[in-house]
Amino acid sequence: MPARLVPCIPLAGVITAVILLGRLPVGRCQVGGDRDGSDWVPSVSNRVMNLTSGFVKEASKNLGFCIKDWEKDWNGAFDFSADLGFLEQCMEETRGDLPQRLCTAAEMKSYLSSFYDDGVGSKYLRPNKNCNLTSWVSGCEAGWSCSASQDQNISLQDAKDMPSRTLNCRPCCPGFFCPHGLTCMIPCPLGAYCPLATLNKTTGICDPCNYQLPPGKPNHACGGADRWADVGSSPEIFCPAGYYCPSTIQKFSCSSGHYCRKGSTSEIRCYIKSSCKSNSANQNITLFGVLLMVALSLLLLIIYNFSGQIITIHKRKQAKSREAAAMMARKTVQARERWKKAKEIAKTHTARLQNQLSHTFSRKRSVERQEELKFLSRSQQSPAASTSKNSEPDNVTKMMHSLEEYSDSEGFSLEMEDKNFKKNMPRGEEKQTRTQIFKYAYGQIEKEKAAQQQMNLTFSGVVSMVAANEIRTKPMIEVAFRDVTLSLKGKQLLRCVTGKLMPGRVTAVMGPSGAGKTTFLNAMTGRTTGCEITGLVLINGKVEPIHAYKKIIGFVPQDDVVHGNLTVEENLWFSARCRLSADMPKADKVLVVERVIDYLGLQAVRDSLVGTVEKRGISGGQRKRVNIGLEMVIEPSLLILDEPTSGLDSSSSQLLLRALRREALEGVNICMVVHQPSYTLFKMFDDLILLAKGGLTVYHGAVEKVEEYFANLGFNVPERVNPPDYYIDILEGITKPGTSIAVTCKELPLRWMLHNRYDIPPDMQHNLDGVDTSARGGRTNSSRDGSDGQSVVGEAGRNANASLTLKQYHMANNFSKLTDLSNRRTPGILVQYKYYLGRVMKQRLREARIQVVDFLILGLAGVCLGMLAKGGDETFGVQGYTYTVISVSLLCKIGALRSFSLEKLQYWRERASGMSSLAYFLSKDTIDHFNTAIKPITYLSMFYFVSNPRSSIADNYTILVALVYCVTGIGYIFAICFQPGSAQLWSALLPVVLTLIATRQKSSKILADLCYPKWALEAFEIANAERYSGVWLITRCGLLMRSGYDINDWRLCISILILYGVVSRFIAFLCLVILQRK
Repeated sequence: MPARLVPCIPLAGVITAVILLGRLPVGRCQVGGDRDGSDWVPSVSNRVMNLTSGFVKEASKNLGFCIKDWEKDWNGAFDFSADLGFLEQCMEETRGDLPQRLCTAAEMKSYLSSFYDDGVGSKYLRPNKNCNLTSWVSGCEAGWSCSASQDQNISLQDAKDMPSRTLNCRPCCPGFFCPHGLTCMIPCPLGAYCPLATLNKTTGICDPCNYQLPPGKPNHACGGADRWADVGSSPEIFCPAGYYCPSTIQKFSCSSGHYCRKGSTSEIRCYIKSSCKSNSANQNITLFGVLLMVALSLLLLIIYNFSGQIITIHKRKQAKSREAAAMMARKTVQARERWKKAKEIAKTHTARLQNQLSHTFSRKRSVERQEELKFLSRSQQSPAASTSKNSEPDNVTKMMHSLEEYSDSEGFSLEMEDKNFKKNMPRGEEKQTRTQIFKYAYGQIEKEKAAQQQMNLTFSGVVSMVAANEIRTKPMIEVAFRDVTLSLKGKQLLRCVTGKLMPGRVTAVMGPSGAGKTTFLNAMTGRTTGCEITGLVLINGKVEPIHAYKKIIGFVPQDDVVHGNLTVEENLWFSARCRLSADMPKADKVLVVERVIDYLGLQAVRDSLVGTVEKRGISGGQRKRVNIGLEMVIEPSLLILDEPTSGLDSSSSQLLLRALRREALEGVNICMVVHQPSYTLFKMFDDLILLAKGGLTVYHGAVEKVEEYFANLGFNVPERVNPPDYYIDILEGITKPGTSIAVTCKELPLRWMLHNRYDIPPDMQHNLDGVDTSARGGRTNSSRDGSDGQSVVGEAGRNANASLTLKQYHMANNFSKLTDLSNRRTPGILVQYKYYLGRVMKQRLREARIQVVDFLILGLAGVCLGMLAKGGDETFGVQGYTYTVISVSLLCKIGALRSFSLEKLQYWRERASGMSSLAYFLSKDTIDHFNTAIKPITYLSMFYFVSNPRSSIADNYTILVALVYCVTGIGYIFAICFQPGSAQLWSALLPVVLTLIATRQKSSKILADLCYPKWALEAFEIANAERYSGVWLITRCGLLMRSGYDINDWRLCISILILYGVVSRFIAFLCLVILQRK
């Protein structure tokens, strides 16, 4: 910005202030007594103070935009009561003629009108009564004045008639200025230095007033000051920097340990005396900024370490309790196993002894009667021995019965000394302490493990295990679909897909690349956007939107969409807290999470960060299992998995399938896309859906019947060939049939339709001629052959009620307010907000390095811009504040982008599962309030203490807080609506463009008012301009008038910035919710 302001409007406005300022007494003082007496001095001073009493109303209309407190500003400029020396000196020089030389209101108006008319700040006024072409006395020259005759009754408040002033012309008194073209004197304001000018013989200019003597008048000497305008037009009248002027005729050097700004009336004490030498124009307080920065850094470091320590201590306590409970549970199980083994050994030994005794007593009695009688005689003689021997089998029997009874008793509890496991084990609803909760959870898990090891996880064994552990059955979801066809831009991705997904069964979806496997899963769960869909989907035999069941549906995407800056346990726990029933006891939730961690083999990495692209975490296979575990911990009724085994080794895949089979036995409907599973994994599936290229169904039935179906078509699986790989080769056209039946891969979908008597699409009927007629009636005994297919079609027809296309179905999913049919009451918005808040706080603590970089960049920008704005009294620091608005807006917007742009995939996944978008948004915004409070301090610690503006640091901080709050909301909009690259570009360009529009004088006022930089700049300039008074009044009014600002609008500016932040956040939230509902 230019250092020299356009003076026409400012000067006119300020001269109006000089004439019209203040709420002053109306009375006039009459001059009496001795003309040369000292009693005249207070009288003249009173006249000066009473000069504008009649024009307060008019002044308030014209200058209300730059003067807030009339009395304060007027006294700050013209209250000479502290030092009346210049008036006494002028009274002496004029011999008491001073009252006759003071300008009236009419002469003031003449002075003002010249600035309005010329428009360039000319030193020359229009001709008037005293100074014109026919009458030009010496007093009309710059720095000179004349007196009026004593018989004239002069009223200083007379704004109409200009008195005749042509007598006794002489140089203007020190402390006054006499404009060129007027013959009167005007007092210089406080903060000005108006000495008598001296002629510079080299330049011929009267220093320091910069005017020349009139030609042809050798006796004309230099007079006093000739004008008072803005600092750009008349800098010579301002008390220079490094000096202070207690009165308008005195100038003193600033002493050591003090500093004096331009226009100062007193010297100001420096905070650090050694930093201010003599004639210092400003003090160096950069050290205080550095100290503030260090203190802020220490505070943030303490908060970071304290928070980290709390989290670490909590984790250690939790891990200690968990490990103790797990160890106790394992010891209990081991003790039970040892007891069972001991019992079996004792039972075996007892049975062997019983057999031996039975064998002894059952020997053939070949002894003579005599020996028998002897034996009986001996028995009678020794009844005790006989009784002992005869009772031994009875004692053995009793021992066996006692062992069996004890084995059927409650056994060991989690505590080794407790002999009633179930009786003394507190139920899940009664858990209070962490230790008890983990004991309960790990006790159940170890029981399940023991049963699993005993039964080797065969199908019947798993059933027995589930029955033994009394696992509850979950709500059932059956998905039936008929003639589902999905097209994107005219290309069919799925075509005529018909079938059913049954609860309690694990269905595998297989096919070559491009067969539409993922598209099929998305179509079943209502996740397709921008596609044309036809057909019918039934949920539990009814035409209902599947989104109504989203709380009990788990969808595992193909990509591992997890939070990399959270640990494995934190990811799983957050999903469980927000998506499990709010009525479920905490102990049962712990059991669910610990069971999933154990079954997925994540115990070793439960406290490890998942990791991101920049920061290495767990392995890819472990990350995949975490991705699956996020849906398993919610105990879904329908679980959809897209390629869950990709990236897993065979053992991990078997571990996953075992966990899924157990879920299926609880009634969960599981459907998953798999690529080339091993034979062991393949046999663990219940049903198989084979899709050919183009999205056509080749087979949909039981896994054990698929070989029989393809064998009837002439495809026999060779020995030592994995059946899934063989079927994929068939669909790719690599494998040909081994019989004389000529079946091509393109005919397989048609043969499946004929096999199940499905309707043949019209465009495929011409291929019927090439199909063997025997295939049309050929049927197998598969569990999902034509009978089931017909039942699906018939059931769909009975429930369709006219028809409901899938397009209408998905529109209902996306745009209607659905009734929740899941019968699960998940936590409300406030509870989810609490969970989100804890998660975001942990994430930000682990992103401390990024925050530190943001703060360092802000501090560096503050140093650079502070040096640029240093010493900007002439412009009130406008240039530095302009760059401040641009830099702070840019840096804070880019920082705000990270809140949403990096987690879009995670948000979409959580939102699709029924979690609250409002809780997610509010938690992000709440944590960002920390940056809203800290970033202004970081910036001001450098900018304010380097530039040292006159405005207070509290005002600057308030403005920056409102600005950061505003631009953060705008950054949210960019992060949500644009890709990261485009969002960063918008964040960099928008502040610059809006600032240019707001600062251009030719811009439309309405357009400028819509730009937030305009309100930030106005607030900065108002806060700074209020601190400039006295001789700065004209400069202040000129700057505010030129910018179109109002000194009374500071609170309005702050309010509008905050309103911008609120509105932008509301728009950002709408975009977050609406943009995905296409």
